[in-house]
Amino acid sequence: MRRADPRMRDLAGRLITLEATGSRSPGTTLPTAFLACEKLRQPLATLLGNVGFSALLSRALALATTEVKWLGVVHVDADGTLEGLAEPQARVSPAESARGDVVLLAQLLGLLATFIGEDLTLRLLREVWPHFDADGAELGKGNRK
Repeated sequence: MRRADPRMRDLAGRLITLEATGSRSPGTTLPTAFLACEKLRQPLATLLGNVGFSALLSRALALATTEVKWLGVVHVDADGTLEGLAEPQARVSPAESARGDVVLLAQLLGLLATFIGEDLTLRLLREVWPHFDADGAELGKGNRK
């Protein structure tokens, strides 16, 4: 099992916090990490194509599911949209939901840094979240288990 890198978990947690404090549409019930993945979809689809983004997110989801079992009911549509969230969100605790959010986003960021590199990943994150403070972020370093 390839667990999410601790540095990626930290980065994902920072992005989730930033996303949670941003403007959120009233009535939005999606977990914050899923909203973050959705925000990344357009720029990554431009970079990788829709199929590439869908494949990247599918792989991140598969890796995250080995660590957070409830994510097993979630799937990625052909356009890269995450589906199947309603049922697990009703059954898992808020803490477990938050853990799944962090792990999924951390896996996506880890794969992205592997494929396009740390500098381009950080640049992309700054474009999507202009107020993101990436100082000290070292995406390519850390222990993988």
